[in-house]
Amino acid sequence: MISFVKTLKTLLLLEDMNFLLTNRIPRALATRLMGRFSRVEHPLIVRVSIFLWGLFADLKLEEARQKHFKSVHDCFVRELLPGARPICGDPDILISPCDGIVGEFGMIKDQQLFQAKGFPYSLKDLLLTESLVKTWQNGCFLTIRITSSMYHRFHAPEDGRLQRVRYISGDTWNVNPIALKRVESLFCKNERAILELSIGPKSTPIIMIPVAAILVAGIRIHGINATLNCKSPNGLTLESDRCFNRGDEMGWFEHGSTIIMITPPEFEFNPHLAIGQRLRIGEPIMQLPIASY
Repeated sequence: MISFVKTLKTLLLLEDMNFLLTNRIPRALATRLMGRFSRVEHPLIVRVSIFLWGLFADLKLEEARQKHFKSVHDCFVRELLPGARPICGDPDILISPCDGIVGEFGMIKDQQLFQAKGFPYSLKDLLLTESLVKTWQNGCFLTIRITSSMYHRFHAPEDGRLQRVRYISGDTWNVNPIALKRVESLFCKNERAILELSIGPKSTPIIMIPVAAILVAGIRIHGINATLNCKSPNGLTLESDRCFNRGDEMGWFEHGSTIIMITPPEFEFNPHLAIGQRLRIGEPIMQLPIASY
């Protein structure tokens, strides 16, 4: 068994094999089947599934609020123990909304962002709304990838209000670095939700975009009484007036994926931010412009 696991891990580390196994399959069907399987409430199936999951991923459940899970899905969307993620108290700092790994970050130039080095994509293709594109064409962007074993809930990066959610249906490509280097405009192809927020005393606008992926489609947002997934109408727009304090839980992926943040150009990235860096909720990611904020 151990030898088989090591062999399979080795194969998954090979880029061609990883891409083949996680993308060149019926992605939508695999995602639906995994969604159904993950909700099976059978103690033996749950224990074995979580055990196997832990063999192939860095799954750590010590910080989970609950110690026993009724299904694999229950484990995927687990909550954390109170105080497990200290929140930076500096009012001039924008915090990470999720646990994850920094993918790419920088300024948006000529309506262009990057999903990986040398792989640009269009802000217009990402947002699909002319007014939003015009507003954010010179902003800043930050991509945070959430791996399968990580905590999958996302939180408010600052005190503020969720104003609007727009759901965009799409594919479920894997969002790991191997796929990001091979699939053009991947984030623009995948299912996603555009969250328009206003933060701080001057209601400064920012955007958070949860992007779904293979086996992990489905996004839940507090204040929106529906799961946003392939059954939702494409372009569905939902108004909201839900207020959040910095660090409050805003929602979760049904399993996990990626968060793209877009902010005004005056926001400055934390000088210690680096591609490949692991982030935790509550850690500093950007300095807020005091004069205009």
